[in-house]
Amino acid sequence: MMPNRSNDILFQLIKSLEKAEKRHFKLYINRSSGNTDLKIVRLFDALDKQTDYDEKALLKKLGDVTKPQLSNLKIHLYKQILASLRLLKSSDSLDLQLNEQFDYAHILYKKGLFIQSLRIIDKAKETARSNQKYYFLPQLLALEKRIEGLHITRSMEDRADSLSTEANEVNSQIDKVTRLSNLSLKLFSWFVQNGHARDEYDEKDIRKFMSQNLPSGAGKETGFYERLYFYQSYTWYAFIRQDFLQYYRYSQKQVDLFEEFPLMKRVETSHHIKAMHYLLNAHFDLRNHREFERALHQFEQLAQTDRVREHDNFRIQAFIYISQARINQHFMRGSFKEGLTIIPGIEKELEQNDLFLDRHRVLVLNYKFATMYFGSGDYDTCIDYLQKIINDNTNLRIDLQCYARVLHLMAHFELGNDMLMESLSKSVYRFMLKMKNLTAVEQAMFKFLRQSMPLSPRQLIPEFEKLLHTIKHLEKDRFQTRSFAYLDIISWVESKVYKKGMGEVIAEKYRASKRR
Repeated sequence: MMPNRSNDILFQLIKSLEKAEKRHFKLYINRSSGNTDLKIVRLFDALDKQTDYDEKALLKKLGDVTKPQLSNLKIHLYKQILASLRLLKSSDSLDLQLNEQFDYAHILYKKGLFIQSLRIIDKAKETARSNQKYYFLPQLLALEKRIEGLHITRSMEDRADSLSTEANEVNSQIDKVTRLSNLSLKLFSWFVQNGHARDEYDEKDIRKFMSQNLPSGAGKETGFYERLYFYQSYTWYAFIRQDFLQYYRYSQKQVDLFEEFPLMKRVETSHHIKAMHYLLNAHFDLRNHREFERALHQFEQLAQTDRVREHDNFRIQAFIYISQARINQHFMRGSFKEGLTIIPGIEKELEQNDLFLDRHRVLVLNYKFATMYFGSGDYDTCIDYLQKIINDNTNLRIDLQCYARVLHLMAHFELGNDMLMESLSKSVYRFMLKMKNLTAVEQAMFKFLRQSMPLSPRQLIPEFEKLLHTIKHLEKDRFQTRSFAYLDIISWVESKVYKKGMGEVIAEKYRASKRR
């Protein structure tokens, strides 16, 4: 169970600092030895030692600081930490460097040193363009136009026209990137709320949304960011519609884009990590075993680079996605019991980094943990993880909320909890009906579970055979088989029919696919 961190923003900021960042802050603040600064160092040390934020203990520790003074000290300390981090990280962040260049240019402009200011603007513009950071250009151009409009600094011949043309081109470029990034974000948001398209109506809705929001001429772009967000948009569009082949194609395009623009691996590391994650998911959905293993190896190599390891955001992002991929690998191989061995290590890392985790990722991992325990036959622990999802109050991933309940029902069936089955199956059925998440596969499952309650183990086999025949016929209809993306129901039913473990059934399929 992960602890709930305090919502105090200063406490969170201090707990996010690495040793080198803490050391740099001390050096930074000790350059000024005012009384206030000495107090904030004491406050910093006191907060750093706390496990959870405790204001009463803090006031007792500081002694001479009153509650109103503490509030002001916290604000001052927060600003000083950010200033220290800005100084420390500026050499490593292109965005910070460009902002710094603009600040210098603005200072020189205010000092009346216009030629020096324009030189810095030209240099910053060149850097922004070479790294395709077009959204930095408007503020640089605005300052350049202000200087040129108020002061005669260089030849005015064609200067007004060239600046106007440049500004229009930049605005057009930014508009394309903005519209495509908005589309990608909205599609991602749709998935986080709903999961895969539930039926033809969802499919029609998402197609209509895509056609209305896709910029005209999209797909003909040559710039990195336009292509990145275009590919991302189609990646989510395909994933929502469960068009896994198209999902693979656009995931691969994203990865290839970073090979085409290798400089962007450092500039947009987070997007590079995500691209690798999408590609791994695509290989998993298509059961491309060899390609999955190759892509996972490449991703693990990326995770070991200094760029990823030395930045909390990138390191944790890569850890989450690689953990999901390793679990998926066990799902593909049917090695559920072996997969259980990696869960404690993942949970320990999650607990240590819970400050940086979003609820969606934790929700997904809890579902994957539950599925792993179900496949290994530990149904009690499976139920424990599913309860975390069922009792979650967020409105994220309606699909996971539904299939967590289905898996919960199946786990109780495996445990032989007949007293619970009737009321539980009715409750899950109503929930899925309300959420418009009930497909023919689930209806067949509910029918089987209702009919199987009074049956003996020997009498169950023919019923399992009927269920297998029913869902096998639905396998090619993606709207009827959404559940297959969440749980390998066919392998579960086959394990009952053939009297084998679920892991054994999947392992046989995995070995057969490797021989092909």
